[in-house]
Amino acid sequence: MAKDAGKVSKNAKTQKDAAQTAASKAYVKLIVSERSEKTGAYVYREKIIHKDKVKEFLASQGS
Repeated sequence: MAKDAGKVSKNAKTQKDAAQTAASKAYVKLIVSERSEKTGAYVYREKIIHKDKVKEFLASQGS
């Protein structure tokens, strides 16, 4: 009988998970507070962006 082609070694899974984890660490979550024009209360917006784009994003917010 031939080996099942769908099986993946435990080592390959670990390497794949490590690569995905490294890629996901390149992103950060920004929470920006804004004043609602309608109610005057603070509203918090959450955005996930690449860590290299943080300064550009904050500069474009004007705050």
